[in-house]
Amino acid sequence: MSWHPQYRSSKFRHVYGKPASKEKCYDCVPITCSVHDNHFCAVNPHFIAVVTECAGGGAFLVIPIHQTGKLDPHYPRVCGHRGNVLDIKWSPFDDFVIASCSEDATVKIWDIPKHLLTRNITSARKELLGHARRVGLIEWHPTASNIIFSTGYDYKIMIWNLDTKEPVIQNPVKTISCHRDVILSMSFNTDGSLLATACRDRKIRLVDPRSGVILQEASYKNHRVNKVLFLGNMKRLLSTGTSRWNNRQIALWEQGDLSVPLVEEDLDGSSGLLFPFYDSDTHMLYVVSKGDGNIRYYEISTEKPYLNYLMEYRSHLPQKGIGIMPKRGLDVSACEIFRFYKLIPGKSLIEPVSMIVPRQSESYQEDIYPMTAGAQPALTAQEWLNGINKGPVLVSLRPGSEILNSLPQFPEKEPSPLSTESNWYQGSTERTAMKEIQKQSGIQEKRGQKKVEERSQGDRQMQLSNGFDLFECPPPKTENELLQMFYRQQEEIRKLRELVNQRDIQVKQLELEIKNIRMDSGRY
Repeated sequence: MSWHPQYRSSKFRHVYGKPASKEKCYDCVPITCSVHDNHFCAVNPHFIAVVTECAGGGAFLVIPIHQTGKLDPHYPRVCGHRGNVLDIKWSPFDDFVIASCSEDATVKIWDIPKHLLTRNITSARKELLGHARRVGLIEWHPTASNIIFSTGYDYKIMIWNLDTKEPVIQNPVKTISCHRDVILSMSFNTDGSLLATACRDRKIRLVDPRSGVILQEASYKNHRVNKVLFLGNMKRLLSTGTSRWNNRQIALWEQGDLSVPLVEEDLDGSSGLLFPFYDSDTHMLYVVSKGDGNIRYYEISTEKPYLNYLMEYRSHLPQKGIGIMPKRGLDVSACEIFRFYKLIPGKSLIEPVSMIVPRQSESYQEDIYPMTAGAQPALTAQEWLNGINKGPVLVSLRPGSEILNSLPQFPEKEPSPLSTESNWYQGSTERTAMKEIQKQSGIQEKRGQKKVEERSQGDRQMQLSNGFDLFECPPPKTENELLQMFYRQQEEIRKLRELVNQRDIQVKQLELEIKNIRMDSGRY
């Protein structure tokens, strides 16, 4: 029998959870009292949306991500459903579009104004009518724009194409009717060509979403599944549920064979639901417990034992729901690799919890921030419906990347407001002003890049020692040369910090200009 070490080498072995301070939390938020097993929270780099209580129907709050502290009790809401809101999801390609589903058997698509909400939003951009009973779950397609999936208590999955002019859509492009009970969870693989579902009949199904054909089905009796999740491109699935003895457990499955799980791991004997979240960039799995404050995290590997336990974040404040920030909204300067937003109804509080890799260096850590999925769709809705599959468009999280601009991103070919349906976005004057500022910022960035290149060329000509170019990093021959090289590197670092400070000043100036334009447009 071969001996295996108890600890394995990993750059994420010492990841720890850091809760936000009191002033950076969201206080006095009326969180819903619904017992439905969903997240009740959706987050993107601009907003945090939370399902709330509302008399006479369903509603949710949309709070700017930087508006922390106490919430006004009369803060405007998004209220247009006739029943309780059961799920909300932001569009992965437009930070100002959100979908919601409700007990009134409808799915609605909402446009959120770019300025602060001043009054309740009651009219949705689109309304999807097709389910016979309440709709409990919605999911956006990960790579195709304007494609959304919904499932309800009529045991059906409906695929909707939002790329139409009709405000009310009554016929989905596809209806999947292969389930015989309520669907508890849906998950896509990376390119959206496969759909995994967890059903109340305790089975996991792997479905082709375009044809509706069941490709694989798990009928394992020892694991009663609640949630299922694709693990990126690893061709594996992870499910959470309970064992035959009612212990909470997680199970890892091979995508091509769902007869027996690869790994089963019992966690504890609590009764709360387990929400799994997977980060394909770091291969880390987070398991969040509903009803307590714990967050367990693992590292997934392709070899045995597959699931490598790292640590557990503990808190005495139990969470009812959870939201996660997309990777493009993280603070890379603090080595933050994941961020949760815990809903704590007992204190009417939303508490951000950051997962941080401890590093001493203040520079950008490229090894923990590989290329990740951006906010640009890889396919149109019609291309995906025609059978084309593409992976997500990848972007870099390095500060200064053009795609990660804090200004709202618009399509290259933006149709004029006269040719589109009314109220597509509130405030068309603000949109044109944003584009002008975006162009000006792009010109300033290009000028800044040219200046940096000119300065670097001038420095390159000056940085010579004993006839060698220091940028080629020759090995120093004497101790004096080593000291000279060290002092020159310190001088280069000082100059780079000055450039960064100048760029920060330019960013603040642009933010002030945007704020002034928003105030001017709000007056009219």
